[in-house]
Amino acid sequence: MGRAPAGLARSVRRATHAQGAGESGLGKLTELHAVNSSGDMMITVALASTIFFSVPTGEARGRVALYLLVTMAPFALLAPVIGPLLDRIPHGRRAAMAGAMLARALLALALSGAVASGGPELYPAALGVLVASKAYGVVRSAVVPRLLPAAFSLVRANSRVTLAGLLATGAAAPVAAVLHRIGPPWPLYGACALFCLGGFLALRLPHTVDSAKGERPAHLVPGHPHFPGHAPASDGAEGRKRNPKRKPDARPGLRTVGTSVRCALAANSALRALSGLLTFFLAFLLREHPLGGLTGAFSLGLVAVAAGTGNALGTATGAWLKARVPELIITCVLTVALAAAVLSALEYGTVTVVAVAATAGLAQALGKLSLDALIQRDVPEAVRTSAFARSETLMQMSWVAGGAAGISLPLLPPAGLWTAAGVVCLGAAGAARGLLGAARRGTPHPRVM
Repeated sequence: MGRAPAGLARSVRRATHAQGAGESGLGKLTELHAVNSSGDMMITVALASTIFFSVPTGEARGRVALYLLVTMAPFALLAPVIGPLLDRIPHGRRAAMAGAMLARALLALALSGAVASGGPELYPAALGVLVASKAYGVVRSAVVPRLLPAAFSLVRANSRVTLAGLLATGAAAPVAAVLHRIGPPWPLYGACALFCLGGFLALRLPHTVDSAKGERPAHLVPGHPHFPGHAPASDGAEGRKRNPKRKPDARPGLRTVGTSVRCALAANSALRALSGLLTFFLAFLLREHPLGGLTGAFSLGLVAVAAGTGNALGTATGAWLKARVPELIITCVLTVALAAAVLSALEYGTVTVVAVAATAGLAQALGKLSLDALIQRDVPEAVRTSAFARSETLMQMSWVAGGAAGISLPLLPPAGLWTAAGVVCLGAAGAARGLLGAARRGTPHPRVM
């Protein structure tokens, strides 16, 4: 009886540790992220069942809006603090990841009581889970470059880690559904156990994770000499004589990273807003007006599977493309996402709704991998950790903004899908020209991709 699980565990270990990932430590991070994603899915199922499925559609819209307001408004204030706080503990990244895991384990227990009783502690506990999850994600992004195997690019490493998380999420979803049938708190008990395991795995990461060689925090300030494309400013005593108001130790800023990263951030913000909008709009629309000949639950499941498949396909495609020209990849996914949104708005039906969900998932995955590649290529190591932190925060808030729009729109297919097309169009208008121009010019400081 025990041979099958043991054989599966060995197969997973061989896959995660292949091509030098075992020696570098990337394999351990991949396994940790799979556990993290499984725990997040358990919590998602528990919260969705409590807030979304347990009440009529009209009341559910109010509950979800309240959930976003109560959790995301404080998060918008806390998010800018997460990156700088993590910058202060560069030698404790393993401890920070373990702490984020254990915090969510405790909060999952708090949520288990809230979903059973319907108590008001559900919202602050959910906010705590969100903040801890984002802290983990920021540290993970900073850790990946320090665990790269030989000849691995950052986009390929991120693709492997992200794909493991997606597969784990898909495996955890039916388990969470079975646990929910036993009782509403049971998925949260499962999440607690997974996050405890994640805390243990985080502490077993290689010591190189805690290295902070060459890193400095980034600040949203004017230009700095260390960034590509900017003329060097005067340093030392001579520079201070010319400009006595200039601080002796000016810090680099993210606005100086160049056109590619700035435009990629704008494009990815639009894609994340698209994802958030479609998630909430289609969730309420299909619950009230299922796709032709299908039940509401089956319609939602079909769209969710399409989005997950698109996300996995985008992640796998990103590893295959290796993001050789990430600016061009982002421009292409913007174009494809816009075309899918317009088509679904013109010809609303089962095929087009599934297509736009899958396209949104693929575009989000490929866009994020390409953004990561640009940060690796164009942002100096001195501020790369903080750049990842700020980009992650921006992506989260963009998703929330799109989700808020999806909740507020009337449940009419043209209203939501034309709005989705407009969101992508705005992103393309603000970013495509800059991305294509940057792709033609190339980077002034190329790095191995």
